[in-house]
Amino acid sequence: MFVYFLRHASAGQRRVGTSEKKDEKRALDKDGIEQCGFIGRALAALGVQVDVIITSPLKRAMQTAALVGNEMGHEGKLVKENALRPESGFADFQKILEKYARQDAIMLVGHNPNLRDFLGRVISDTGCEAVIELKKGAVAKVEMRRNAGSLSWCITPRILRTLHTAATESSRPKTSRK
Repeated sequence: MFVYFLRHASAGQRRVGTSEKKDEKRALDKDGIEQCGFIGRALAALGVQVDVIITSPLKRAMQTAALVGNEMGHEGKLVKENALRPESGFADFQKILEKYARQDAIMLVGHNPNLRDFLGRVISDTGCEAVIELKKGAVAKVEMRRNAGSLSWCITPRILRTLHTAATESSRPKTSRK
């Protein structure tokens, strides 16, 4: 099974004094929406198809899941799982893997630090955490075999924006100087 770990895109910073309930409703900002476009189009170009997209119920994660899924052409409904909430533990995460073990590919959309920690633990031979920095909007592909995984790649919206800009600039007609 392939597992795609997708951290929610940019939603700005949590405001000081904001309650946890109010923070759960924090939406993606302009950069976050753009990040979703870059990631979704890149995944589509790579031919990524997932059987199910599983997301934290927090607004910024659900928006990320919906926008990236749309860009990928995913037609299924999003599945909300409390096990992907920011405060969830590794045992909750393992239950998701067990629940969807018969799928060929799943996408998990969540939050740091736990999503980064889950990723690190599944790719570590010892069960300790490998350190993979999962920036906002980044996606990592892991091939799971039984209870261990192998990291195939990890891409960030910043890398994709840079590649897009370079491709756009190289495709513009060059003007000659006389």
